[in-house]
Amino acid sequence: MIKRVFLIVLDSFGIGEMPDAAEFGDKGANTLRSCFNTGKLNVPNMAKLGLFNIEGVDFGAKEPSPSGAFARLSELSKGKDTTTGHWEIAGIISENPFPTFPDGFPKEVIDEFERRTGRKTLCNKPYSGTKVIADYGEEHMKSGALIVYTSADSVFQIAAHENIVPVEKLYEYCRTAREILTGEYAVGRVIARPFEGEYPFVRTPRRHDFSLVPPKKTMLDVLSENGFETIGVGKIYDIFAGKGITDSNRNIGNAEDMRITSQYQKRDFSGLCFVNLVDFDMQFGHRRDPEGYTNALNEFDIWLGEFIGKMQSEDVLILTADHGCDPCHSGTDHTREYIPVLICGEKIKHVNLGTRAGFCEIAATVLRLFGIESGTDGFAEGIVKKGNV
Repeated sequence: MIKRVFLIVLDSFGIGEMPDAAEFGDKGANTLRSCFNTGKLNVPNMAKLGLFNIEGVDFGAKEPSPSGAFARLSELSKGKDTTTGHWEIAGIISENPFPTFPDGFPKEVIDEFERRTGRKTLCNKPYSGTKVIADYGEEHMKSGALIVYTSADSVFQIAAHENIVPVEKLYEYCRTAREILTGEYAVGRVIARPFEGEYPFVRTPRRHDFSLVPPKKTMLDVLSENGFETIGVGKIYDIFAGKGITDSNRNIGNAEDMRITSQYQKRDFSGLCFVNLVDFDMQFGHRRDPEGYTNALNEFDIWLGEFIGKMQSEDVLILTADHGCDPCHSGTDHTREYIPVLICGEKIKHVNLGTRAGFCEIAATVLRLFGIESGTDGFAEGIVKKGNV
């Protein structure tokens, strides 16, 4: 009997291009390889679970006796963004990609947003989050106009200095944008991007995402309906708009969220603890910093060894990702890649599960671990089935 599942998403930790990567401009992308090629990758705990034994990973020392089950998953949804990836992990396959705005948002959207907030806007084009406050921050400070920008992802981002726009007011503006952005303009996320200080400005940790509500049931809904706890750590609550989540801690940042996950490990509960570690993507992938990404993986692996050492007999740990963000690839966008799945626990057999279609295999696996045989749109065979647990 499984009592607790800890599902940890290493945000953007892809392990190689998918067959359709060229359609997304991602030919040759491989986040894991780029970190390995720094010569500084040191992840003995993930290696022991079978990271370098995964099908298609043709570098690194293979573990002769892996201590977990491992697999490679391809994405069925048409996208490579945070929302699409997490929703598919939780059981929803998105057949249509969320809209993107490479030329900025249409005039009617910006006009309505300005009318309802009472503030003018600056920028309205795809931009790096750090560069946009460097280029528009001083004008924002003088005029009070909101910095609105997007990226290659389906996002409407609003940056504002905390001394000009208090954080709660910025969140209110984001909720307004979320109400406006429906139908053909229904972006995956509206994101508050507060910053502080004087030039050069610094973004604060009070970022907040306002996502679309998932259109169908996810494994979170199914688990909570069946009396299990569903705990979100990091961005999880925001990604699912709180739907199906019974408890959450919405801090953002690897170090804090690993600490919080360790605290939940000490707690007696029955259900799922779903964790997103965002720094891999936000701090290092998008900023194309392979050494920073590698160091973050090394730090996570140290924590992982401690976490595994404290697992109980009825616990299962699943490590995975939601897309790639190769720190050596061109541009600053996510990359269309396979994701790894590493599963361990006393009741998990140590087996190579090959390559499987659909991140939704993870939802099926989690539900089956709790004895639930159906319930989500993307319900698949499940990685862990009879003979593997």
